Amino acid sequence: MYTMRQVCRETGMTYEGLKFYCNQGLVPNVKRDKNNRRVFDEHDLEWIKSLSCLKNCEMSIAEMQRYLAYCLEGPSSIPVRKEMLAKKQDELREKMKRLQEAVDFIDWKQQLYDDILAGRVEYHSNLTPPKE
Repeated sequence: MYTMRQVCRETGMTYEGLKFYCNQGLVPNVKRDKNNRRVFDEHDLEWIKSLSCLKNCEMSIAEMQRYLAYCLEGPSSIPVRKEMLAKKQDELREKMKRLQEAVDFIDWKQQLYDDILAGRVEYHSNLTPPKE
């Protein structure tokens, strides 16, 4: 069995984050020790790691709750879960594309600035009128 702090160390989650997830019902069947503190087994630990991944997929709490409800239904809900994940995957791929475009722009600007500083290119700004 793992304590809250041990789960946090294993998952990289904050104590407050794990407590929040438990309070939101995202960790089903939470067990308690003799002092009424939450304790977790290996299955809980693996699920909490999954929650961290779902958060990284930009799932909202409501989406995670819905996903959990489907998981608790068993294999019959796998098609719906696949659809939920596919939608998130598409959104993330689109975000990756936008981020790559931003990185490419910065790469281009950095090269332009290097060329200007090295005297290979004359400086021109779109923000100021050209000098006459």
